[in-house]
Amino acid sequence: MWGFISAGVSWIGGWSALSRTYRTQIPFVGEKWTLQRAQMRWRTNYSNTLTLGVNSQGLYLAIMLLFRFRHPPLLIPWSHIKVRGSSGRVFEYAILTLGHEIEIPLKIGKSLAEKLRTAAGTSWPVEEI
Repeated sequence: MWGFISAGVSWIGGWSALSRTYRTQIPFVGEKWTLQRAQMRWRTNYSNTLTLGVNSQGLYLAIMLLFRFRHPPLLIPWSHIKVRGSSGRVFEYAILTLGHEIEIPLKIGKSLAEKLRTAAGTSWPVEEI
């Protein structure tokens, strides 16, 4: 049952679609933040299960081992990411659109987005308005 739920979340949220192009098996080298939260396509929530990383190549995404079924680690090149800021009723956040053709949204808190942007330096995509 656990595997079925994990696979369903991967498919609904878009992780599965991203993994066809951006799956990585190489250990990530760069700055990482663990136990993060984000929302993907169709309001699929990843609460405190994500590791996000940044290096000159791109954005790294991985799921906590317990939830990793059908969620392989991803490394998405900066050239395949669009960024725009937004605000909700209470919080400000950033939406990173991942993928060149499939365009899966990754909604993260503004403070996490700032950390990622600072670590990425000049590699960070220009924010869309």
